Amino acid sequence: MLQQSVLQVSGIGEKMKESLENMGIYTIEDLLFYFPFRYDVHEVKPLTELVHNEKETIEGEVIGEPSLTFYGRKKSRLMLTLQVEQFAVKAVMFNRAFAKKQLNPGDTVTVTGKWDQHRLQITVSQYKKGKIKSQGTIDPVYSLKGDVKLATFRKWVHKAVNQYHSYIEEILPYEYLEQYKLPARDQAVQSMHFPEDRRMLKHAKRRFIYEEFLLFQLKMQLLRKMKRESSLGNEQEYDRDALASFMNSLPFTLTGAQQKALKEVLHDMKSHYRMNRLLQGDVGSGKTAVAAIALYGTITAGKQGALMVPTEILAEQHHESLQEMFGDKANVVLLTGSTKGKRRREILEQIEQHEANIVVGTHALIQDDVQYSDLGLVVVDEQHRFGVNQRRTLRDKGLAPDVLFMTATPIPRTLAITAFGDMDVSVIDEMPAGRKPVETYWAKDHMLDRVLTFIQNEVNQGHQAYVIAPLIEESDKLDIQNAVDIHMQLQQYFSDSVKVGLMHGRLSVDEKEEVMRQFAENEIQVLVSTTVVEVGVNVPNATIMLIYDAERFGLSQLHQLRGRVGRGSSQSYCILLADPKNDVGKERMRVMTETTDGFELSEHDLQLRGPGDFFGTKQSGMPVFKVADMVHDYRALETARNDAQTIIMNGSLDNDEEYKGLKEELRKDPVLQGEVLD
Repeated sequence: MLQQSVLQVSGIGEKMKESLENMGIYTIEDLLFYFPFRYDVHEVKPLTELVHNEKETIEGEVIGEPSLTFYGRKKSRLMLTLQVEQFAVKAVMFNRAFAKKQLNPGDTVTVTGKWDQHRLQITVSQYKKGKIKSQGTIDPVYSLKGDVKLATFRKWVHKAVNQYHSYIEEILPYEYLEQYKLPARDQAVQSMHFPEDRRMLKHAKRRFIYEEFLLFQLKMQLLRKMKRESSLGNEQEYDRDALASFMNSLPFTLTGAQQKALKEVLHDMKSHYRMNRLLQGDVGSGKTAVAAIALYGTITAGKQGALMVPTEILAEQHHESLQEMFGDKANVVLLTGSTKGKRRREILEQIEQHEANIVVGTHALIQDDVQYSDLGLVVVDEQHRFGVNQRRTLRDKGLAPDVLFMTATPIPRTLAITAFGDMDVSVIDEMPAGRKPVETYWAKDHMLDRVLTFIQNEVNQGHQAYVIAPLIEESDKLDIQNAVDIHMQLQQYFSDSVKVGLMHGRLSVDEKEEVMRQFAENEIQVLVSTTVVEVGVNVPNATIMLIYDAERFGLSQLHQLRGRVGRGSSQSYCILLADPKNDVGKERMRVMTETTDGFELSEHDLQLRGPGDFFGTKQSGMPVFKVADMVHDYRALETARNDAQTIIMNGSLDNDEEYKGLKEELRKDPVLQGEVLD
């Protein structure tokens, strides 16, 4: 019945059918589920309850003659003074000259518009003589196209709801409706379009927020299940005792969050499905320690491990630290683009003969001439987009290892659940004991001299500093020019007492490596850089991060940059040089100085920028929900995800009659048609 054409609704003819099709409305069901994007609530509140800059409705008596002024062609401004309670309120109407004849002193008038708390003034968008008829009425407002008028569209929806609501079938199992106290689907559709009061509207919205999230999460879980079932193999029987004794030999104790993440990784390694897990944790939270223990687990299972990183200098640092951790328990080799000639041949032979237990390197690890004996686990560190092609390269070699991705970008849990719905996500959200938080200060441009004196003092004590040049959107060239200018200024300022280095995107890989090597070895004390400054490179001696025009960076980027310092035992500082002109910029600076928790910051960033911007460009594949909002409704998203996991785990979609509605709804998704739901 609901799949019939909208022509079945009286008043909709062929011409209007075309306009509705432009809005994606073809059937009666489409019309019923085309929800309003906002509601006009006609409710007169006391002046003290009105919200500044919001749309409000007030009622008052006209006092004195309204004054009308004309300016420009056909443009006018009508000013009224209204007696509201004991106050005189100004009401301004633009281009409504005719209203002067309608409104006389002594008349009662109801006006709706934007309220200015400071000036006791309302800019009127609607007015009506007399008092409001029904206090608290809620009118739906729809997003319309073409020649469809709001009043007409409301009539059609009204007819469709009255005539067809009883055909709307429930798709949520009764236990969920009961547990979360959600209204039935047909009742919720009525309340979304024509709510009797705010409470009913709120419950209807709650219902559809949960329903949208549950369907989305079920889709993700089904796709993940399909992926898993096509990726059997690679059960790793690691030696628990050897692993326990290795962990006891380490010079540090794992935090609770590290232990939890490690448990999840080891569970994946033992299972007969291939691991596809994202391990996220703030800079310095100890992700590498978890990865190292997992790699040791792979060795005890008789397999090889690989750690792939974006740059050679990072590969060298990881190679060194793993050698130190493993000692004689494992042969750790380094393979990068710079490994040439005889040395390269020796290493390739060690890998092929299984003499090398762990291979650390850049993407050189998956080149054609690298033949593994039995690769069990690949750990991919930061920004290495280890995608489908790299997996295929490994598969072509006859390898299907477990894969663990690591990232220091603290993606809000809300987005991680959604954007990485087909991956498992582990989070390390506590810092190892003894790390001193980086102290963050916001300085205005006129304080630059004081900041540079501070840097000089730190350098005199043997420490180093990063200086990040301003970011110019869309202009690599201007970014570099900025960095070059600052480099010259600082060279002049410090003269010969401090060696100032320069790093930017136009340098060749070798040049960048050389600059970073000099900085790591304290041959350069102050490094001026664009944002290309390496992720993950460890310079424990660097204690200052100075960021020019900090308001131009997002919170997550500022936090990433701040994470470059604070890696040694000395107190470190991050100085944000900024003169933000707007509230968002000021809010960013405030939040940065108040918290060093990357996850908390990323939630703030999400609220300030929205989910699309969080991933740089509007992320393709970020789901678009009708009612739900991933940021605002993240608790419902978590609940829906847990419920979806339980439903899939218990096989309820196939075995339980109560879940038939959900299964039918999922069948409508073209991605899930066919084998997944058969």
